[in-house]
Amino acid sequence: METVQTDTAFRSTGLRVPRELIASNTFLLKRLGFAARQQAMAAYEAAGITPYQYAILATLDEGVPETQASIADALGYDRGQLVGLLDELEEQQLIERRRDPGDRRRHVVRLTGDGKRALGRLRRLAARVEDDFLAALDDDDRVALHGLLLTLMTAHDPRCAGPTLPEQ
Repeated sequence: METVQTDTAFRSTGLRVPRELIASNTFLLKRLGFAARQQAMAAYEAAGITPYQYAILATLDEGVPETQASIADALGYDRGQLVGLLDELEEQQLIERRRDPGDRRRHVVRLTGDGKRALGRLRRLAARVEDDFLAALDDDDRVALHGLLLTLMTAHDPRCAGPTLPEQ
């Protein structure tokens, strides 16, 4: 697994990324993705949750009771791995699972009151992580970047397209 070295590591070794790679948008996106993931994982871990679990809580906050399968499909998670994530959220009493009365083979997942409160804290954490990561950009650049990323995501993952965007 590739890790992103810090600027300090590059300065101490004198190594530079080849110009050919720096000229590649996909290379830059990949490296930024690794750096963003590393930073986010550390922040969420300190809060006792993962970004994956935060995404589940945010999905449930849309207001519609979800089945385990629909959550996995919406977020692009492996259904088997989702069960473990839900188990952890349920242990923390952030969600509850019940048999679907219309189909006893399925479980419906709902956000609890504690889950809603935790989600509020996690939203503030997510905003801080994003602000820290994007500190080199001003507000106009952040809006432009988001628009470009959303255009690319919508083209490559239709689940990201939708009639409404999250409130800023």
